[in-house]
Amino acid sequence: MKRENMIAPRRSASRRGTPLALIGYMRKLTDSKRGISPLCALNQRGQSVWLDNISRGLITRGELQRLIDEDGVSGITSNPTIFAKAITGSSDYDEALSRIIRRHPDVSNAALAERLMIEDIQMAAELLRPVFDRTQGADGFVSLEVSPACSGDTEATIAEARRLWFDVARLNVMIKVPATQAGIPAIEALIAQGINVNITLMFSLEHYEAVAKAYLHGLIGSPGRHHVASVASIFVSRLDAVADPLLDAIGSPAAKRFRGRIALANARRIYRRFAAIFHGEPFVDLRRRGARVQRPLWASTGTKDPSYSDVLYLEGLIAPDTVTTVPPATLDAFRDHGSARNEIAADADEDDATLAAAARLGLDLHAITEQLQADGIAAFAHSHEELLHALDQKRRAIAIRRDSGATRAHPVA
Repeated sequence: MKRENMIAPRRSASRRGTPLALIGYMRKLTDSKRGISPLCALNQRGQSVWLDNISRGLITRGELQRLIDEDGVSGITSNPTIFAKAITGSSDYDEALSRIIRRHPDVSNAALAERLMIEDIQMAAELLRPVFDRTQGADGFVSLEVSPACSGDTEATIAEARRLWFDVARLNVMIKVPATQAGIPAIEALIAQGINVNITLMFSLEHYEAVAKAYLHGLIGSPGRHHVASVASIFVSRLDAVADPLLDAIGSPAAKRFRGRIALANARRIYRRFAAIFHGEPFVDLRRRGARVQRPLWASTGTKDPSYSDVLYLEGLIAPDTVTTVPPATLDAFRDHGSARNEIAADADEDDATLAAAARLGLDLHAITEQLQADGIAAFAHSHEELLHALDQKRRAIAIRRDSGATRAHPVA
């Protein structure tokens, strides 16, 4: 695809005299009658829809397969927080817990948690394998994150990612690595080794530049590894969740006008940089040799502020060669009333002016995004610790039930 087609021009107010609102309504009505989910329209725009959620019940009860079949969902992202909620929030894992503990009574809580996660990842990968095959390895991925304990250690991150890659043993898996200072060289090394990587916790253009450079260097450093796939996950709504209160604190009418606009302007600026790199000179030779583009992935797409549209961060970031990973509630909202207009064509000058004006008002985007990344690492580490604590309690409950059953079977004289 030519670079000039990557960023579509703004649409006019009408097409051949028909208002765009009516065109959109007619398309939605037609799709509804055909039984086509509005989420499938994102695929037609060149954007993959991934589910930002995973659980044993989602897989075993057929819900994931339904999302794949009916909504065109073509991937899954997970993180320690998602797994902690899944494992501690239901009894779906109790049978697997008992089975693993029975076979390996001395297994650590950390190893037990990892075993449960890997089982979910493997089952989800099997369901998504037809997507992976149909797209010749371009889509259909499930992501599993390295332990938060590795985030500050490059060598530990590489070792953990390699171990998870071989333990999961599925071609359509991505190992998630945070875009920290220690993570960047790990990303380059893993790409060079042919391991699919989802780079996570990216918030700024600076984060993106470092990640794209690591990906390119990884490809260059290992000729013949061009089957490798990677996405660069930019977190969106979390930026507005921090910027908006700061704008409110400034208090001026000018500051309040930028509420809900910083995150989208920041993400669109990153997308334009992606287009310049991967549909421009820096990637020409690698593309010729069969390398895949490293697609931007929009993460944190759920709306935090209830006064905003609940599909704001989906509708505002529809673009070719991107992925949007969506929490279940936002997925349901877009299915119900989302519109797949290509809004990422917003004027670059307008986005730059928005960010420059916010900076003049005192918004330090660099400081905010660095803090968001640090907070993200801390939050995932906390979720991981909560998961280990909950597993310890579940193990104790299983042991009590087992001992109770043994006592009933063999009463003491």
